[in-house]
Order: sequence, then C-alpha cells, then structure tokens
Amino acid sequence: MNGLSTILIVVGLFLLGGIYSFVKQQMPKGLIVLVAIGAAMSLGAGVLRLDVWS
Repeated sequence: MNGLSTILIVVGLFLLGGIYSFVKQQMPKGLIVLVAIGAAMSLGAGVLRLDVWS
C-alpha cells in the first residue's frame, strides 16, 4: 500500500463520517448526495490504486 492510496482511503472514510453527521443534523439531501459521491469516488480510487489487482 503506497501513500496516495492510503490518503485516498482515509479521506473517503472521513467523508463517510461527514455524511453520518449531516444526516443527523438534517442537512439538505443534495449536500448529502454530493458528499456521498465524493466519498465513493475517493474510496474507489484508493482501493483501485492498491496493487492487489494485478
């Protein structure tokens, strides 16, 4: 696991925590969806950068 994939995974997990917080605060659904898309993209990029696929 290299540094960039670790950073992407950590950022994705941080954004997932933000989604949980936004849902509890009853923030607008559009904001929650936007943060969820960012979290999914960050986690996906981090996992795909791992060298276990080759």
